[in-house]
Amino acid sequence: MPKILVIDDEPQIRRFLGISLSANGYTVVESDGGQAGIACCAAERPDLVILDLGLPDLDGQEVITALRSQGPVPILVLSVRASERDKVEALDRGADDYVTKPFGIAELMARIRAALRQRPSDTGASAVITAGRVRLDLTRRLVTRDGQPVHLSRKEYDLLSLLARHADHVLTHNEILRSVWGEAHVHDTAYLRVYIKQLRQKIETDPALPQILITELGVGYRFRAAPSDE
Repeated sequence: MPKILVIDDEPQIRRFLGISLSANGYTVVESDGGQAGIACCAAERPDLVILDLGLPDLDGQEVITALRSQGPVPILVLSVRASERDKVEALDRGADDYVTKPFGIAELMARIRAALRQRPSDTGASAVITAGRVRLDLTRRLVTRDGQPVHLSRKEYDLLSLLARHADHVLTHNEILRSVWGEAHVHDTAYLRVYIKQLRQKIETDPALPQILITELGVGYRFRAAPSDE
């Protein structure tokens, strides 16, 4: 059963989530503070973390940074903070999703399932995909361009790796949004365009004339694979 770490200082929220998650087949571990949650994540190695931002000892944004430095565990923020600024900062720091309180348990479970589908594979199988000067090592979750690391946010990497794993095949807007962001975001095509633009800025030689991330008008996007130029 997937193990979920809940980091929240409100006992009633932890109790509610513990009951709900257990009823849906998850193993639950809990922490009531930021520092303890970081240590618990390192010790328990959960499959997903549910994190409140309003913690008594450490701001949740800092916890996201610390958790992300430990590895690629999916992080779902569950917070009363509803401002766009907080959401953007959390996602930029490496959170995978953001749900505001109060929340519906059905939606939360759907977001959890979506995040778990995107967690890294533990098979250890080597997979390297090249597109000219760009190289994706899916095992190491490493992207390089001309041999230099390309720094991507979690969602940018998830989007790029999804397209790369289906190289030379068109993925529709809905397929991409459902796979990377979950069912609740299947109509957020403007959001997807922003991420595609950010990726092109980072990996394309000329972002205005993309050769790797190809737009299929009215349909979706395609990753054009090609041998390395080396």
